[in-house]
Amino acid sequence: MKRSSAKSWIAGVAASLLLWAQPAAAQSILRDAETEQMFADMSRPLVVAAGLSPANVRVVLINDGSINAFVAGGQTVYIHSGLLAAADNANEVQGVIAHELGHIADGHVVLQDAGSKPAMGITLLSMVVGLAAAVAGAGDAGMAIMGLGQAAGMGKFLAFSRVQESTADAAGAKYLNGSGVSGRGMLSFFRKLQSQEYAYGLRNIDPFAQSHPLSGQRIENLRNDLMAGKSWNAKPDLALEERFKRVKAKLNGYVADAKTTLNTYPEEDQSVYAHYARAYAWHKSGYPAKADAEAAALIKADPHDPYFLEIQGQILLEAGKPSEAIAPLREATDRSNNSPLVATTFGHALIATEDAKNYPEAVRVLRQAVQRDDQNPFAWYQLGTVYERIGDEPRALLATAERASQNGDSRTAAYSARGAMAGLTPNTSDWIRAQDIAMTAQNDMDDNPKKYRRR
Repeated sequence: MKRSSAKSWIAGVAASLLLWAQPAAAQSILRDAETEQMFADMSRPLVVAAGLSPANVRVVLINDGSINAFVAGGQTVYIHSGLLAAADNANEVQGVIAHELGHIADGHVVLQDAGSKPAMGITLLSMVVGLAAAVAGAGDAGMAIMGLGQAAGMGKFLAFSRVQESTADAAGAKYLNGSGVSGRGMLSFFRKLQSQEYAYGLRNIDPFAQSHPLSGQRIENLRNDLMAGKSWNAKPDLALEERFKRVKAKLNGYVADAKTTLNTYPEEDQSVYAHYARAYAWHKSGYPAKADAEAAALIKADPHDPYFLEIQGQILLEAGKPSEAIAPLREATDRSNNSPLVATTFGHALIATEDAKNYPEAVRVLRQAVQRDDQNPFAWYQLGTVYERIGDEPRALLATAERASQNGDSRTAAYSARGAMAGLTPNTSDWIRAQDIAMTAQNDMDDNPKKYRRR
């Protein structure tokens, strides 16, 4: 498991769940090879039904305990960890994804007021923002709405938002019906939201002060179309459900405190899910022996599962045993179809041995990782480290420039890229890449002088 803050990467920690960015509201993104592959597989038929390309659509996990999902521009669907925890099955998550794809396919990227100008800077279109900010304890969105200072402006915004949400609901139902994925999950998840509204008290909720239609109305609008669809009685994908349970367990072990995880998955529970959850819980809590025992139980259950091998290798690596971590991480990389995230941990282990014989393989593995994943700063950090170890200073600087560029640090990106250009052969692919980074970073600094003003 590789862990980092949203702004920096810590070389000494190796994890498959990577916190690497800050989307809206300063939330952190969690990256995990197994989870991302599950998202890709469960969303693919829906993406195709929406007329979009699976190569361009991403489903990303946000470390946030609230029940929410949203799009914020482009073709990325953000799913909160709290939503996965609340979902009872993979089909419910597919219902959420179908709704969010409706926003993307219909171009609901920026909410508008008066038809042309972005409304209050709010670009999030979510399936579940909770009860509207105008009701009880307005958050950031509510404060932005209130900033209009005019009830008429707020009413126009909310009415516009409700129309978009209803349109996305209808589009999501269409994609479910056309993809062979049952719409039962969409309806059952809306019922979860409806129960929250009941708990709050419907009498306390003004439906015209909401950014979303009330869940009961949404269920009523969708029920007939979904039940009449040819996918309604589609049998659950049992393999997908198994994967969902595993991901949900490992996520619990990673984001919840150890006590909570052990209450959910007590020691007497010897299921694969329980071993998975406890392995991550003990690992992040600093109990390597207990984490290793849980990982050993996973390997016993399936000796060649790539993600079980990954957690085993990761625990060994972080316990200061990188040489022992190499074998399971090498197999995990091979069996996960060279997943860039798994490969990054493998490359890290090769470097951590401090054995020069392992450095050429580390370069190869990490170069493949960054070629296949353009949003992996930690892989660039490791690649820069191994280039420095072998004395290739220009490419070490280029790797630093790549990492800084992905982290939004244009000053470091420009400086490092220029240093790389000075040592690389002009007009080679690496030199051209360094030039591109330097120019882009300089343009950013020129456009944002206050941000990069020296103190």
